[in-house]
Amino acid sequence: MKFFRQYSIGPYISDFYCPIMKLAVELDGGQHNQCENKEYDAARSEYLKAKGIDVIRFWDNEVLLDMQSVLGALTLKITPPNLPFSKGEG
Repeated sequence: MKFFRQYSIGPYISDFYCPIMKLAVELDGGQHNQCENKEYDAARSEYLKAKGIDVIRFWDNEVLLDMQSVLGALTLKITPPNLPFSKGEG
């Protein structure tokens, strides 16, 4: 899947966006824990959801300290469930 960095969606800019999956990935620093930023992020997520876009958020420190868990969560998001077996299997 191809992700674009700093992708414009309406009045917002997503940190990373995959148009095929309609998936926005947001990386949040500590400022996102402040009340006014939480409200902004919630409104933004609702806007994206109304456009049929799924949003997944990670804290910056998660990315820096536990990249494997972040990649694992992303893999679960972008891997279609119940993939059919290849010919000759099963």
